[in-house]
Amino acid sequence: MQHTPILQFGTSRFLQAHADLFLSQAMEGGQEVGPITIVQSSGDPSRAKRLAGLVGSYPVRIEGLVDGQRLQETLLVKSVARTLSTASDWTEISRIFVEEVQIVLSNTGDAGFTPNVCDETTHYDQRMSYPAKLTHLLRLRFSSTAAPIQIMPMELIAENGAVLKQRVMELAQNDSLEFRNYLESDVLWVNSLVDRIVSQPLEPAGAVAEPYALWAIEDQPGLLLPCLHPSVQVVPSLVEIETLKLFVLNLGHTFLADRWRMAKGGDDVLVRHLLSDAVESEALTTILQVEVRPAFEAAGLAEQFDAYLNTTLERFANPFLDHRIMDIAQNHAQKVSRRIAPLMGWAKAQGDRNAKPILSEIIARNNGQI
Repeated sequence: MQHTPILQFGTSRFLQAHADLFLSQAMEGGQEVGPITIVQSSGDPSRAKRLAGLVGSYPVRIEGLVDGQRLQETLLVKSVARTLSTASDWTEISRIFVEEVQIVLSNTGDAGFTPNVCDETTHYDQRMSYPAKLTHLLRLRFSSTAAPIQIMPMELIAENGAVLKQRVMELAQNDSLEFRNYLESDVLWVNSLVDRIVSQPLEPAGAVAEPYALWAIEDQPGLLLPCLHPSVQVVPSLVEIETLKLFVLNLGHTFLADRWRMAKGGDDVLVRHLLSDAVESEALTTILQVEVRPAFEAAGLAEQFDAYLNTTLERFANPFLDHRIMDIAQNHAQKVSRRIAPLMGWAKAQGDRNAKPILSEIIARNNGQI
């Protein structure tokens, strides 16, 4: 079997159209990277066909707008050498982790990080959370070779590398000092932010995705990039990108959802419908330019805001993406508190004292306090 320096936990359609695709394109371009062993961490037997379909090649259909022009193309992903399940292949996964792996990727969702009562047990249990399974594998690697390794979570959690490290260190608190020193000095925990709308799966494997994609990786000494790719960016800090995403893309979605709720809109309304409506499109553009942009200007990020806004509006207008506004409107009050209310404090901290009457009204209407 082919040597695989990258081990990936998670089989999601997002990963299929993101990291797995990037690595495939890099390999086809002659880069000496990959291939990947993909591990299904849930153990769900209903996904057996997906696991089999990932090996060899599978399609990713790219559909959307690029510089205002429609793009439709199908790419074949050929970066996956083998697939395994933690429910049935733990011995082989352990061998690969100890003997082959340089980089570990993961996208297990919020549930994957949630602590489980089994996490503290000394023997492996399939019901363990992903951090607990990772801790077991790191113990095996330490006791065998103690070789350095890089851990790159891709879950949508702020400072995901630091969060995962903290959880593993908690699980290892009763281990030897030598092992805990290994986790500190020879395991590189990498923070990253990923972004791409992957609208639907293909069967048995593959996905439909928008053209836009981002894998922002926070730089640190010793960082090893999985591959070189136009969508992979190494940045000194993720704060700027996280702020743009939160207060432009996320805030924009929630602003549209708030107007849809107030208008008692239909269940079939899509984001692209609102972008093609002159009144709704102007309302969105105005709120972002008049009430949001001054904060970025005060922070010295006006140029970055303008470029990101143009990209975001093009993504929202994607004619192939059926993104229902009612889905975005779920847990609306909580999203207002996370995506809109924090802008007020951030804006003041940057020196922006401009009035924000419409955003303030949204916060108040959804039981928030400015």
